[in-house]
Amino acid sequence: MKKIISLFCVYFMLISAVCAKDLRFVQISDVKFSQKEENNTLIKVINDNKKKKNVEFVVFTGDNINKPDKNDLKAFLSEAKKLKCPFYVVIGDHDVSKHKDLGKKEYIEIIKKEVRRYKPETPNYTFEKDGVIFVVADGSKDVIPGTMGYFKEDVLLWLDSELALYPDNNIIILQHFPIIPPAEKETYYTYKPENYLKVVSKYNNVKAIIAGHFGVNKEETVNGVLHISTAPAPFYRIIDILDADTKNPTIWAQLKEVR
Repeated sequence: MKKIISLFCVYFMLISAVCAKDLRFVQISDVKFSQKEENNTLIKVINDNKKKKNVEFVVFTGDNINKPDKNDLKAFLSEAKKLKCPFYVVIGDHDVSKHKDLGKKEYIEIIKKEVRRYKPETPNYTFEKDGVIFVVADGSKDVIPGTMGYFKEDVLLWLDSELALYPDNNIIILQHFPIIPPAEKETYYTYKPENYLKVVSKYNNVKAIIAGHFGVNKEETVNGVLHISTAPAPFYRIIDILDADTKNPTIWAQLKEVR
C-alpha cells in the first residue's frame, strides 16, 4: 500500500511539473524618444523584439519620450505599435507636465486614441497574464515634475487594496521609480520608500518589483522580493517567469543590448 501511495505521489508531481506554466515578457525602459533628435534606439529595440518568440507582452517602464510633447508621444506610439504583441506603458518623470499641456490624463487619452486595443484607463492599473497579476504603480508627478519618485498616499491606498484582491496569485509590480536604490544618485531617490515597503510587506505573493529610471542594470532580492532595475535602451530585459502558476516561481531576467 505504501508503494502504491508513493507511486501516486510521484505521478501527481510529474503531472504538475508538466502542466506548470511559463510566462515571458519584455521590459524596455527610458527610451526618451524625440523626433527632433537622431534617435534610432527605439526602432532598433522594437525590430529586435519583433523577432522574439513566445513573448506575451512588452512593458515600457517610463521616460518613453524625452520631454512632454504630444507629437513625440504619438511618434513613439507609432513605433511601439509595430510590435507583434500587446504592450503596456508606465509614466516616467520625462513623460508628463501639465504646464506643457501633457498631464497624465492627456497622456493616457492620447495612448487610447492612437492604440485602439489599449485597455488601461489610468496611470495605475492591473492586468493578468496566465494567472500572474501585473500591477502598474505610478510614482510620477505632472504638476511639478522631478527626478524623485513620489508614490502619493492615494496611490499606496490603491496599491494596498489592489494587492489584497489577489491572495492566491503571484504578483509582479511594474513602475518607473525603483524602491530599493540600485545606485547612489542623490536626486533620484524615491520619497519615503518605507511607506511603500510597508504596504508590500503585507503580501508574501509579491514576487518582483521591476523599474528603470536610474540608468543602472541591477538585480537584488530584499525580504523575498526581487528588485530589478534596467538601464535605458539599447538595453532591455527578457523576463521569464518559470512555473508561473505555482507558489514559488523562478524569475529569470536576461539582459540584452541592441547595437
